[in-house]
Amino acid sequence: MATKTITLEIDAYERLKRAKRTPRESFSEVVRRLPMPASVITAGQLLTLTRERGALLTEADAHAIDELNLADQPPDIP
Repeated sequence: MATKTITLEIDAYERLKRAKRTPRESFSEVVRRLPMPASVITAGQLLTLTRERGALLTEADAHAIDELNLADQPPDIP
């Protein structure tokens, strides 16, 4: 199996290490079970969609998202 070396800051490494369910679980296994978006959209794609379809969100939606972002905390992965 091919591998790739990455660099992590110490705090990120410690969080990843704490996320291991067993001492034998690999970091690859930990990363694979992390929730990740299935697909991403670029800012350019979002702009194109907005131009084609009009506003995707109301002002209230945007405000609610801003409020959630301000209160957002990284997940505490056991």
